[in-house]
Amino acid sequence: MNTPNPPVPVSFPLIVKAFAPGWPAAVMGTGAFALTTLHFSHQVPALAGLAWALHWFNLVLFAAISVPWLLRWIMAWPAVAMTFKHPVAANFYPSYAIALLVLAGELRAFGGHESLALAAWWIGVVLLFGLTLSVLIAILQGEHVNLDHITPGIFIPPVGLVIIPVAGAPLLASQPEALRDLALTINAIGLGSGVIMYLALLALAFHRFYVHKRLPPTMAPTFWINLAPVGVTVISVLNLVAATPFAGDMAPYLMAMFLLWGFGAFWLLLSILFTWSVRKIAPLPFSLAWWAFTFPLGAFTLGSQRLAEVTGLDTPLAFGWLAWLLLVGIWSLTLVKTIAGVASGKLFQPHP
Repeated sequence: MNTPNPPVPVSFPLIVKAFAPGWPAAVMGTGAFALTTLHFSHQVPALAGLAWALHWFNLVLFAAISVPWLLRWIMAWPAVAMTFKHPVAANFYPSYAIALLVLAGELRAFGGHESLALAAWWIGVVLLFGLTLSVLIAILQGEHVNLDHITPGIFIPPVGLVIIPVAGAPLLASQPEALRDLALTINAIGLGSGVIMYLALLALAFHRFYVHKRLPPTMAPTFWINLAPVGVTVISVLNLVAATPFAGDMAPYLMAMFLLWGFGAFWLLLSILFTWSVRKIAPLPFSLAWWAFTFPLGAFTLGSQRLAEVTGLDTPLAFGWLAWLLLVGIWSLTLVKTIAGVASGKLFQPHP
């Protein structure tokens, strides 16, 4: 009988070395939670305090995560290089840039800090293209990816690309005039490349779901990631159309986004049933993958809110409330378990 290895004493160098690339997903999920709560506070004013508390907490969380995440590139470069070669974990590297883009939206929504939002957006865009292209080159040049490695985590790079216009389009009016055309083009490149990549990878993911063995229970939360590109694309398209003078009549865009949102509503129900079915077969052990529940739920809620805002329909808003209520429970549970994992050092133990 094998005896489990004793836990390694936690030290700052160990934390830096073992710091998973997906930690910024906590900032993404918390930011989406803050933004959706702020929007719903217009209907339920009592939620305003919670929204602002989440916003300030997320700024602190981002600062806390940034220290080991960035130091890892200097203090533990071999570990970073090894993770880039991992066919699953590498997809999570763009999450840091996505977190910056989410913060750009937050800074604009909470207090209207346009200058800070612009700075966060430009830094996030540069990092996002750098990290996404690096991840894709590592995957395309290798022969290490097989069907076992095709999980919904592959949607994270396109999520980062399609999220660019969420804050980027409303910020176009605040861009220096010399940079405005460039910023508009960057928004278009991000949205266009992200949507096409998402559709291609969605086909690949369905291929795995249909013909290959099921996702392991530890990866079940990632099934929800599919909600993220759907919800974000709805917001990005509507924001970019509103900010682009030559876009023309809104009707075709509204219809297209209504249909895309419909797929998201279907996937929300499917995700609930899928997770329930997995839970009946095996427990869902806690890991950082649980944060994969949060941002997709927040993104779909934001997409539902935006669609309801421009169409006047009540049903998307009802689905938004459902997703938000799920987000409240899942975010709270994930945060408590994350704090416990940090306090005990379990989240920084080397994998066997």
